[in-house]
Amino acid sequence: MPTTQLSEHFTLAEFTYSQTASRMGLDNTPTEEAYVHLQQLAAIMEKVRNLCGAHPVQITSGYRSPAVNAATGGSSTSAHMSGLAADFIIPAFGAPEEICKFLEPHLADLTVDQLISEFNPGGWVHLAICPPGDAPDCQCLTINNAGTTTGFA
Repeated sequence: MPTTQLSEHFTLAEFTYSQTASRMGLDNTPTEEAYVHLQQLAAIMEKVRNLCGAHPVQITSGYRSPAVNAATGGSSTSAHMSGLAADFIIPAFGAPEEICKFLEPHLADLTVDQLISEFNPGGWVHLAICPPGDAPDCQCLTINNAGTTTGFA
């Protein structure tokens, strides 16, 4: 990989660190294609950071190799495996649902394919971007104990 700094505020290590990978001894090195996607994702996350008052963004899950994704129980079609998704929190800005509600009007400009407010357990925001050349769906979902619903509660 050419650099460990993906953007001004985000590093490759932030987007590839996995407690599961560390605990289980799994390789979580992105492919070259995933690395390129992570650079694009980091650029979008810079925009998210700026929109949210330039507060620090904590990436809780970024790239997942297929083995790591399977070990975490991730979807077999997860955008995390392509370097196109990140889960994050911005504690200084607010709760995940507040972040999602705030970002919703900006999804097309951010080229966000999917924005999910997740509540199981604790909470985080899942943001997925499209592969280059694809048009974003700008899909908004909430996932909580009651299941998955469209929009933000």
